[in-house]
Amino acid sequence: MIDALDTGEPPAGMVRTCSIWRALEVLGDVPTLLILEAIWLGDNRFESIRNRTCLSKPLLSERLKSLVANGIIRRQSYSERPARFEFVLEPKGQTLFPVTMMLLRWEKTWSSRRDTLGIDLIHQPCGHKTTPVPMCVHCGQAVQAGEIGWQEGPGLGWMEPSYTRRRAQRNRTAIAETVTLFTDAAELLGDRWSSLVMRSAFTGLHKFDEMLADSAMASNILSDRLGWLVERGFLKARVYQTKPDRFAYYPTRKALDYLPILLMLQEWGDRYYASDAGPPVILHHKTCGTPLTLIAGCDECGEELTVDTVELTRKASL
Repeated sequence: MIDALDTGEPPAGMVRTCSIWRALEVLGDVPTLLILEAIWLGDNRFESIRNRTCLSKPLLSERLKSLVANGIIRRQSYSERPARFEFVLEPKGQTLFPVTMMLLRWEKTWSSRRDTLGIDLIHQPCGHKTTPVPMCVHCGQAVQAGEIGWQEGPGLGWMEPSYTRRRAQRNRTAIAETVTLFTDAAELLGDRWSSLVMRSAFTGLHKFDEMLADSAMASNILSDRLGWLVERGFLKARVYQTKPDRFAYYPTRKALDYLPILLMLQEWGDRYYASDAGPPVILHHKTCGTPLTLIAGCDECGEELTVDTVELTRKASL
């Protein structure tokens, strides 16, 4: 298990600052993930994105505008007469590539569809099929959850929670026909409430009241997400008090293997949303004793996978 992060009791109505939180405000819903996946797969025009994602025109337009406003993608002209536009990743969007690699890694290990994904990644420098591995940039070793330490960063503090209202998107039936690569992973990352519950569990907060204070979400939402995460096998409930029964929630192996996704998302959030003082949390790699910077590495040659060195090969049906 990873080290706990002790930030003390939050002031009333406040939550601890967190780069994962800030990143999820931009990326944490299924339609947004569908759009980014479509663009990554080469569908970057409005109708082709709509055909792949099956999103309604108003919803697709709204999410595209949000992604443009947040600097993730840009709208550029490819035809003047008639005027036609396409959407391409900005540098800020391109730096999400390691998150994408970790999503795919987890999906190929844990997804109910892992045997039918019909996709391979080719690392061009070594010429091999590759499975992305979370690696420490300093020692080049694969990083396990138990090897990660946490400490307070210069940007750690308290903030007033501000949630963008979105409709819950956790219905597998609603997304199974549209998500081609990240069906199971999108269910979790695409529901920011569940991701925030997982953040709490990963940082040593296991009891209901601790998670409630950490996230400032409504108690009924927390109850719903805990039940869903237990049902899906991400958390295991253990009784710590009887009469009445009270439970603590701990990450399973399936959840611990999901941790690199959130850590990559944290690094991305640190880059773009940390305060001027610095990141709220600093990670360190116990194995080599250095501050932890994760990269998506090739399991064959150990080199970093980048958007320019990875070729996606897929069946025609994808």
